[in-house]
Amino acid sequence: MGEQGQGLPAPPATTVRFRETAYELSAFRAGEFSFGRARSCTVCLDASDLGISRISGSVETDGGTWWVINRSTTRPLSVIDGLGFRSVLPPGRRYAVEGRVRVVVDGSYGSHELDISGPVRAAPAVGSVHGEPTAVGENVLINYDDRTALTALLAGYLEDGPRYDPHPKSYQAAGARLGLPPSTVRKRIEYLRSRLDKAGVPNMTGWNALPSLAEYVLTTGIITKDDLRLIRR
Repeated sequence: MGEQGQGLPAPPATTVRFRETAYELSAFRAGEFSFGRARSCTVCLDASDLGISRISGSVETDGGTWWVINRSTTRPLSVIDGLGFRSVLPPGRRYAVEGRVRVVVDGSYGSHELDISGPVRAAPAVGSVHGEPTAVGENVLINYDDRTALTALLAGYLEDGPRYDPHPKSYQAAGARLGLPPSTVRKRIEYLRSRLDKAGVPNMTGWNALPSLAEYVLTTGIITKDDLRLIRR
């Protein structure tokens, strides 16, 4: 990572928020913005927590793209993308910031979350790269009952902070959120999975069906954070 070379475009506007403070990264030179246990970091997470590396990571620009870089030699970071999927960022690796990204640093006394808002790249027109689009599941209608059941089951992916949980809830927990018997939620979800399976969506049956369902409905935008209002009435 280094200073932007001559002729390269200026890095896009990107903001890091930690608790009540927002940092505009355009105001920082390359390699300046860091976070970790050390008081010398831009964001000192907890100087007393030895479970956090002195410098856990940094946010830097390279070639016009902002990157989260794991600067620790021993501790991984967790990165949560804009859809709510969590991935592990090993020591020495980096992750490109596109749209909203959350970085979680786990320590001995708790976890700390940085919220990064970066640019969103325009997606290519459907079918413009590899010909005609693949018809998978697009003829399956999602009604109100389907949407509320999905939101209750997968709400953890959509929540922020300590409420974030990238795993499907149990049918009992989902039913409790909706004031319905668990069997009702199960029937709605299983009927939806059956329809998606017949429409060609892969992995809608078997031991990994619910995580696969979560991946499908979140990546296709069938449910979004806005749908949390359905279970918070």
